[in-house]
Amino acid sequence: MSDNAILTTALVILGLPLLSYVLTFFFGRMLPRKGDFIGVSFMGAAWILAIRIFICFWKIGDPAYRVEASFTWVDLGSLHLDAGMLVDGMTSVMLMVVTTVSFLVHLYSTGYMHGDRRYERFFAFLGFFTFSMLGIVLSNNLFFLYVFWELVGLSSYLLIGFFFHKHSAANANKKAFLTNRVGDYGFWLGILTFFTVCGTLNYFELFAHVHAGTISGHLLAWAGVGLFMGCVGKSAQIPLHIWLPDAMEGPTPVSALIHAATMVAAGVYMVARLSPLFGATAMLVILYVGAITAFVAATIALVKTDFKRVLAFSTLSQLGYMVMSLGAGDSVNAMFHLTTHAMFKGLLFLTAGSVIHAVHSQEITDMGGLRKKMPITFWTFMIGTLALSGVPGFSGFFSKDGILGSALAFGMTDGHYIPFILGIAAALLTPFYMFRLTFRAFFGKPADQERFDHAHESPWTMTVPLIVLAILSIFVSGFKTADKGWFSKFAVPYDVPAIAAEFHLEASGGHEDVALADEHAAPAHEEPAGEGHETAVSGAEHAEAGHGGHHDVRHTAHIRAMFMSILMVILGIGGAWWVYFMHKVDPSRIQARMSGLYTVLQGQYFFDEFYAATVYRATLWWAAVCAAFDRYVIDGIVNGTGYLTRMMSWASGLFDHYVVDGAVNGVAVALQGAGEGFRRLQTGRVQTYLVYTSASVLVLIVVYKVL
Repeated sequence: MSDNAILTTALVILGLPLLSYVLTFFFGRMLPRKGDFIGVSFMGAAWILAIRIFICFWKIGDPAYRVEASFTWVDLGSLHLDAGMLVDGMTSVMLMVVTTVSFLVHLYSTGYMHGDRRYERFFAFLGFFTFSMLGIVLSNNLFFLYVFWELVGLSSYLLIGFFFHKHSAANANKKAFLTNRVGDYGFWLGILTFFTVCGTLNYFELFAHVHAGTISGHLLAWAGVGLFMGCVGKSAQIPLHIWLPDAMEGPTPVSALIHAATMVAAGVYMVARLSPLFGATAMLVILYVGAITAFVAATIALVKTDFKRVLAFSTLSQLGYMVMSLGAGDSVNAMFHLTTHAMFKGLLFLTAGSVIHAVHSQEITDMGGLRKKMPITFWTFMIGTLALSGVPGFSGFFSKDGILGSALAFGMTDGHYIPFILGIAAALLTPFYMFRLTFRAFFGKPADQERFDHAHESPWTMTVPLIVLAILSIFVSGFKTADKGWFSKFAVPYDVPAIAAEFHLEASGGHEDVALADEHAAPAHEEPAGEGHETAVSGAEHAEAGHGGHHDVRHTAHIRAMFMSILMVILGIGGAWWVYFMHKVDPSRIQARMSGLYTVLQGQYFFDEFYAATVYRATLWWAAVCAAFDRYVIDGIVNGTGYLTRMMSWASGLFDHYVVDGAVNGVAVALQGAGEGFRRLQTGRVQTYLVYTSASVLVLIVVYKVL
């Protein structure tokens, strides 16, 4: 394919779901099957085109190869914004991930959502979401990344609250939308900082400017943390993770599409795409936030009984792994885990939907023994569980192993072992809670015989996507780690010095690590800003060189992490088997003995309660203060001004009535009286006039004589 053909194909991929949205939203009710075939066929076409681009980049085999095009969108002199598209190896992988999962979710939804009164609107919203996510993937600058970022938030709001007649769903979509706004505020500040200092929003120009030291020191650190805030919100990292579990109120296909495979992965993709913009301080923040999220979410999943919520907290934990990998400087393994996780977590959510569709309940306490009633659902769920647990041979093992190896290498070179410890602890908890879920839902005796009797395997429109995702959950990794398998053809650390040379920007030495040398740095950055980070991304080899030249650190860390993770998988599965399959231990007795810890985990560490007591209450208090100020000060001034105006008007009315009108009317009365008097002198009789004349003469004579 030529460069123009690649760009044209990518543009068509972007336009197909948008066209699907328009046609289904406005004309769906008038079409056969309410237009669901439009969404399915258009996404199928987009998927085929994405495969075409993927194969093209596979043949090229150069991860640094990119095709980029842009045009002037706004030109106001000092403000110049371009609209552009970028297609490279990372883009081609993300196009495959988004279109594959979206196409299968569209197909699955024809069975799952059948009969819903807003059936056509659901497919329209799926198309709108897919368009927004593809926009994030294809944007070549921060401005349009932010535009599509917000469109993803809007479409997520519409899909989470699709059952808006339910109070819980209506609250969930508002919670998700507002929580994301907090993260997006920091994201926007980070974007503005880079634009103000560097004068551009193009990804690669920004990489060059950071490499050249145009922005450095504390400003680079704060700008990087600002960008990461967008990831904290969208990818549901602590402390903005609270929206994701509640988002399970949306239909299950929404959970698979948005909250397992695409939307929540947008934050991880953004940080990986912009990795050269994050300096040492920002990287350390990213590392710890991801590790804490991975562990905390895994502990909460241990006690949940809602099928989808267990998977939701599992998603939080796996996103924490990805973010931890980014913080350790390994964006390649983060993206690799994003790819594998999209397949097996999408599979797990869709199998959850199949179970819920069969038993009409989300509580695992209502299930049991379903493996014989729903064999396809059971075996596909088992494959997804094995992949998520990190069992060797499945895709999750290879991607998670790379992340744990990078975290351990980071600890061995920089002394930060806590993230690895939290990550390996989560690796123990993951297989335990997933097999707890498996044993309680699919094994043993039915907890509710009536539900069990009515359960049956889902229709082919739902089982075919499960089978496809199950196959991908096994084979998507290629049975190799990211640096040795097919993924190495699509994603490697940026060659930032070469990128800087494209824009004729040379390193000035003003790198953040110089200004922050006394801080706890991420893997040592020998090159300015971007490249220093990217050498860390490649697996800490460069970091090792900066810490004594121990080039075997990463290999050693990888081997140790692999054996420890396999041990954790064995212990986790064995523990779940011992407790929930063999019933050698009564979980209720453990719960009673550790009631305090159980309460904390069941309350999800009381993040919501804490926010309710602090942020929400402070917001309500401030709103009350503003309302009182408005009522008593603003309204007082306005109302007082109105009262004073009315008083002045009343006084003016009195003056006008009695003084002005009195004077005018008095003159009129005087003239009228005078006229009346003179009128009486006009009698028409000559003798009377002679008398008046004689009297007048007499008066004049008297006056003359007197004076």
